[in-house]
Formats: sequence, structure tokens, C-alpha cells
Amino acid sequence: MIVAFSVTPLGVGEEVGEYVADAVRVVRESGLPNRTDAMFTSIEGEWDEVMDVVKRAVAAVEARAPRVSVVLKADIRLGVTGGLTAKVETVERHLGA
Repeated sequence: MIVAFSVTPLGVGEEVGEYVADAVRVVRESGLPNRTDAMFTSIEGEWDEVMDVVKRAVAAVEARAPRVSVVLKADIRLGVTGGLTAKVETVERHLGA
């Protein structure tokens, strides 16, 4: 499964990068395949392990912010691994054709 999610601290002002970094740090330390861009962090693994990482990432932000907003999108395909990179490689291959 691949989960793309964003965690936004509310009530802390406009500069939220340090709070978001707390969440991304949790994801990177998980050891699961992941990628962060300007809008979302994507993580790949089994349901329970991915959701545990998302929960801990939210908790890291929640520890310092009075309110937290979470947006989450999941692609659930049993038995498929490597989708985090394979999907991007497929698009790049089509762009190069």
C-alpha cells in the first residue's frame, strides 16, 4: 500500500516547516520507502506499519501544536511492492517516448 499524507499544524503561525520536519523525521526513521515533496509525504508498506508511522508522525506535530490537520490518500494493492518508484518510472518512460 502507498499512503500520501500531509500534516499541517494549526495555530502556530505561517512558518510551519519545523513542525512538518518533525513529522517527516518520523517517516524517514521508520525505514519504510518514502518520498517527500512540497505537498505530501508518501510512504509504502503494509497497512498496519504504514498507519502506525502516520499516527506517530501526527503525534510528533501534535506534541507542539494546539491543533493538527491531516490529509491522507491511500492506494491499496495487495501483493504489490515497489509502487512508490515504479509509478513514477512508468510516467517518466512515457514522457521520454
